[in-house]
Amino acid sequence: MREYLLTLCVTAAVTYLLTGPVRKFAIVAGAMPEIRARDVHREPTPRLGGIAMFFGLCAGLLVADHLTNLSEVFEKSNEPRALLSGAALIWLIGVLDDKFEIDALIKLGGQMIAAGVMVMQGLTILWLPIPTVGTVALTQWQGTLLTVALVVITINAVNFVDGLDGLASGMVCIAAAAFFMYAYRIWYSYGIEAAAPATLFSAILMGMCLGFLPHNMHPARIFMGDSGSMLIGLVLAGGAISVTGQVDPDVMNLFTNSERNTVHQMVPVYIPLLLPLTIIAVPAADLVLAIVRRTWRGQSPFAADRGHLHHRLLEVGHSHSRAVLIMYFWSALIGFGALAYSVNSASMWIVLGVVFFSAIGLLLLLLPRFTPRAPRWAERFVPPRYRRGRAVEAHAEAPAPAAAFEAAPAGKEQPAPVPAGLTGVNGATAIGPRSRFLDGRKAGSSR
Repeated sequence: MREYLLTLCVTAAVTYLLTGPVRKFAIVAGAMPEIRARDVHREPTPRLGGIAMFFGLCAGLLVADHLTNLSEVFEKSNEPRALLSGAALIWLIGVLDDKFEIDALIKLGGQMIAAGVMVMQGLTILWLPIPTVGTVALTQWQGTLLTVALVVITINAVNFVDGLDGLASGMVCIAAAAFFMYAYRIWYSYGIEAAAPATLFSAILMGMCLGFLPHNMHPARIFMGDSGSMLIGLVLAGGAISVTGQVDPDVMNLFTNSERNTVHQMVPVYIPLLLPLTIIAVPAADLVLAIVRRTWRGQSPFAADRGHLHHRLLEVGHSHSRAVLIMYFWSALIGFGALAYSVNSASMWIVLGVVFFSAIGLLLLLLPRFTPRAPRWAERFVPPRYRRGRAVEAHAEAPAPAAAFEAAPAGKEQPAPVPAGLTGVNGATAIGPRSRFLDGRKAGSSR
C-alpha cells in the first residue's frame, strides 16, 4: 500500500507543479477559445491542462517502475506500456483539438486507433463472467470490439461530463478511488497478481485528478480540455479492461460447486468491474434527456444547448460550487454503493444506507438557496460565505457575476473579452486571489 500511495503522491505533485507553467504556455499559444452561448464561465480560460496530466502519468509510471514491489508489474505484464502508448496517442489528438478544433469524426477515429494500439500490446478483454452461463472465452475479434467499445464509451462519457469547473476531474477521481479499493482487494486478499496493473492505474489516475483539481476548481484558472478529458477517460477504461480481461473468476475459489454456480453466486463480486462505467451513469442520463429534449423540439440530437443537468442545477438556484458537489455526491453514492454491495451483497444495511443517502441527495436538490453557517470555532477553516458576522455581510454586499455585467450604464461598452496571449487572466498558479470579473485596465479595453 505504501508504494501505491507514494506513486499517487508523486503523480499528484508533478501534475500540480506543471499545471501553472502549462497554463502560461496555453495563453501564449492562444489555446483560449471564445466563450460560447452554452458556457457557464465568463472569462476566456486557457485549456491544454491535459499536458500536465500526461506528464504526471509518465512520472507515476516511472516511479512505480523503480519501486521494489511495483516493478514486478512491469516485468510480468506489458499492460503499463500498452496503456502509455494509447495514452500518448489520445493525448496528442486532444492537444491538437484544444488548439485547432479538429473534427469530431477525426477524434472518434483517433480514439479507436488508441484503443487498437492497446489491444495489439495485450491490454484487452479475454473472457467475461456471465451469470447462469459461466466464464465465456472471447475470440480475438470479440475481445477487440468489446475493448474498443469500452474505451470509446468511457472517453466520451468523461468528455461529456466536463461542463463545470472541477466536475470531470472530481468525478473521475471518485470513480478511480472506488475502483482502486476493489482492485486492491482482489490483489491483496486473494493474491491475484493479475489485478496489480489495474490497481496501479487507479492510483495514478487519482494522482492526476488530485493534482489538477486545485487549478480547476471554481473559478477555474485552466481547463483540462480534450487533451485531459480523453486522457483520464482512457486510463479509467484501461483499468477496467485490465481487471476484467485478465482476472480468471475461478482463481478466487469462493465456491466449490460447478463453474456455472460459481459465477452465478459471484455476480455481486463482479459488480465493481463496472465501476469505471459508474461515471457514465450521470452523463448517460443527461445524454438521454438531451436527445429526447432536442428531438421533441425538432432540433438535431447533436445541437448544443443549455439544458444539461449541471445547467439545470444552476438555473434552479444552486451556486456553481454546490452544483459540482451535488454531482460528486451522486457519483460517490453510485460508485461506493456498488463497492459495498460487492463486499457483502446479503446485508440489508447496505441497501438501507444507499436509500438513506439517496434521500439526502434529493433533499439537497430541493434546497438550492439554503446556506449553512459554521460554528464560531470553525469559522477560520471555512470559506467566508459560511461565516457569521462581518465576513458574511461583506460577502453579501459583493455583486453577483451576472449583476456585474448587467449593471453597466447604457452609454458605456461592456468590457471586451480578454484575447488569447495576454497575461493577467485568473492568475498563473493555484495559489492567490482569483478574480471572477474582467479588469478593463488589464485586458486592454477602452474603459
